[in-house]
Amino acid sequence: MSGADDDEATWEPLLADLARRRDEARAMGGAERLARHRGDSGGRLDARARIDHLLDPGSFREVGTLVGSAPADGIVTGTGTVDGRPVMVGAEDFTVLGGSIGAGSTAKRFRIAELAERDRIPLVMLLEGAGHRPPIEGEAQPGRAPTDLMQQARLSGRVPIATAVMGPSAGHGALIVPLSDFSVMTADAAVFTAGPPVVRASLGEDVTAAELGGPDVAVASGLVHNVAADDHDALDQLRTWLSYLPSSAWSYPPARPVTGDAADTGPRRLDGITELIPRAANRGYDIRPVLAAVVDGGRSFEVQPTFGDSIVCALAHLGGEPVAVVANQPGVRAGAIDAAAADKAAHFIQVADSFHLPLVFLTDNPGMLAGTASERAAVLRSGARMFAAQTQARTVKVQVALRKAYGFGSLAMSMVSFDGQTASYALPGVTLGAMGGRAASRATGADAEAEAAIHDAEATAVYRSASRLGFDEVVDPHDLRDVLLEAVHRGLSRRQAAPEPTARTAIAP
Repeated sequence: MSGADDDEATWEPLLADLARRRDEARAMGGAERLARHRGDSGGRLDARARIDHLLDPGSFREVGTLVGSAPADGIVTGTGTVDGRPVMVGAEDFTVLGGSIGAGSTAKRFRIAELAERDRIPLVMLLEGAGHRPPIEGEAQPGRAPTDLMQQARLSGRVPIATAVMGPSAGHGALIVPLSDFSVMTADAAVFTAGPPVVRASLGEDVTAAELGGPDVAVASGLVHNVAADDHDALDQLRTWLSYLPSSAWSYPPARPVTGDAADTGPRRLDGITELIPRAANRGYDIRPVLAAVVDGGRSFEVQPTFGDSIVCALAHLGGEPVAVVANQPGVRAGAIDAAAADKAAHFIQVADSFHLPLVFLTDNPGMLAGTASERAAVLRSGARMFAAQTQARTVKVQVALRKAYGFGSLAMSMVSFDGQTASYALPGVTLGAMGGRAASRATGADAEAEAAIHDAEATAVYRSASRLGFDEVVDPHDLRDVLLEAVHRGLSRRQAAPEPTARTAIAP
């Protein structure tokens, strides 16, 4: 039987206790540490403010607020929406134990990665932490338990993984970066296996965090894709990247509604295109204005713009549909594909294929980059990786040869017949072959007459190829957008059954 005290019990003490515990967790490291962390520039946000900026207003629902003996155990985790679509998010809180990882935060990291897989939604990690920490005195230690990295790795090719490095990020926490489909870091951030104190103690090297893992290291090595001016820019880049991706590999990328000016998303003649693409094959030019002329509204989002810069990898829309563009950059080494460019393109292609974005290849290159430095960088291995990624891709593939395509570079750019293209086009005058005419003449020791014949064969190669259906069509450059638009939309008619994951992105270059 219930006593009188039970009859008079109310919810108020329980709710007050819950509110107190939540307030303590949400206070993070306290007012002084938060003020020191934010600084005076206005560009740095605390962990909770970062989540608020990333997500749609008012959509955040926290998971694991009361975990651990320190506020939120140094990582704020939960779910919310970006452009109305659910995501899982974790933000390391540097004001609490340096954002370090204990038993509770490991469990929280595992939980949000587990929910991302179960609910088939993206995982976003915001990093600023010191890696694993020693046990806090009096803290209960778990027995045998799974690590969050196991679950994060399971997400590869299943749900999009996006990461922002927004301060120093070391060790265990930083390992999500190479597993990510897209990563960005702020200009003052650093990411490394171990921080300067560990490096100094173990190797005797006296280095700063920036020298060890700042953008000049992490972006130049290909570990991190993009650099952002500050926290706001980094979070905005994550939102932009997510806008092109589906929620998971079991769904399709979201089309942009076709509204307003029809010229933005519909067919149109490219009147100025021949001014953007020089007729002379040996003249360099910037491919970005060509890309802007072709895609909806001239807008695109470039991934790794400063790494492997002889290839441009960008997300854009064609007729409202998200597409992934891989374009040679003739303004850099004539568009020759080096190891870094091939590694960048391979990862980009794998991500696009995993998440069903149509691939658009704009080809204009003299082949793989030759020379001793290129060979020491293992250009053949990287080139083979790029070729394997594109030839194994099962998403829609559309290819256009703009001016030239030689040797293995043409295979890596999906130019060769029977490579699963929905459409393959060439502009008139495209030069083709195992190598350029000048190199072929020298390699064969050709006399003047033979050299002239080689150059003539090179100049007419596109029509010989077209006569054997090596290309579906030779097209007027003014019609470039229209033929791409038709091919992408035709290719998307294959979406007549629920997709299954087709690839794993594994480790970023």
